[in-house]
Amino acid sequence: MLVKLESKTFLKSTSQFRFLISVKNATKMAFRRRNKSYPFFSQEFLIQNHADIVFCLVVLILIGLMFEVTSKTAFQFILPQYNTSIQTPDGEVSFYHYGWRDCFAIIFYIFITLILHAVVQEYILDKINRRLHLSKSKHTKFNESGQLSVFHLVSSLWCLYILITEGYISDLTSLWENYPHIQLRFQVKFFYLCQLAYWLHAVPELYFQKVRKEEVPRQLLIIGLYLLHISAAYLLNLTRLGLVLLFLQYISELGFHVAKLFYFTDESHCKLFNIWAVAFILTRLFILTLSVLVVGFGLARVEVQGFSLETGNFNTLLIRMVVLLVVCFTQAWLLWKFIHFQLRRWREYCQEQAARKRAKQQVKAIKRETGYHENGVVKLENGTSPRPKKMKSP
Repeated sequence: MLVKLESKTFLKSTSQFRFLISVKNATKMAFRRRNKSYPFFSQEFLIQNHADIVFCLVVLILIGLMFEVTSKTAFQFILPQYNTSIQTPDGEVSFYHYGWRDCFAIIFYIFITLILHAVVQEYILDKINRRLHLSKSKHTKFNESGQLSVFHLVSSLWCLYILITEGYISDLTSLWENYPHIQLRFQVKFFYLCQLAYWLHAVPELYFQKVRKEEVPRQLLIIGLYLLHISAAYLLNLTRLGLVLLFLQYISELGFHVAKLFYFTDESHCKLFNIWAVAFILTRLFILTLSVLVVGFGLARVEVQGFSLETGNFNTLLIRMVVLLVVCFTQAWLLWKFIHFQLRRWREYCQEQAARKRAKQQVKAIKRETGYHENGVVKLENGTSPRPKKMKSP
């Protein structure tokens, strides 16, 4: 009995000792740094910890709100500036217009966008990439489409909400009536500031994401086109038209990047690209038609004509022609790229089909020369066996 008890206690002690060793090893693995530590202010350190550095800057600005000396400066970074209150039958309403102090708010929102970009990358896209086990090239494309899908989804829903609440969809004449549209609602100005901040943040993200040198010119061209159109609509007081055009553009881009995400998960999902192709062409036609209607016909019939920086009036024939040329040139360039891409895909498809036909013809020729196997016996195409039959002995 004593031997049994001693053996049981020994087993218990050894099992507890093994358990403690396993817990110790687990804690070591848990607290071990997975990422390699780099020296401070080095290139790799900035790339790896840029979101944390930006978060510290945001916290410093927020702390500045707590003190009277720095509160006025901190408010310029956080809240939109240039607000005026107007008495209406519904009560006092605040309207905003633009100015050079909007740059402070754009810088602050760039910091916020960098943080949100890192959060989406770490907690959503990286987890999906670990399950999919994509190649390096597909991995970068998946991250790009994932980030843009989230942005286009949020921006299109936000833009649709503004269009419905402001009544721009129900009454298209409001897009050009009472021009110049200097007085903006808070949500309209905040939307434009966030859009400018996002596309400006995309420039340093090319460095943080280690984008290949071959992809940098294409990315910079897209970023430049978005910044050009958004800033032109904001500075020329064409914010209402800009909201509608951005909504159409973001819906089209959302369909494209969602189709790419499904294609990366399973290459058999190609039908979404066909749906996107139809939506892409219709979007280009809608944008061109609406731009000509508002800028070419609507603004030309507005009573207030002329150029004035004080009143924000840019309704002249020259400016209208420049705006129409920029919009038409951009849409024509996008259509040309789309047609060129579709033609290239069609040529590749024709080459693949021709290669398959040649392979089938070669296989048939080989079968005709050597015969084919049937039930383990080699036969020619006429059904006879190549081996001569043995004559039966009489």
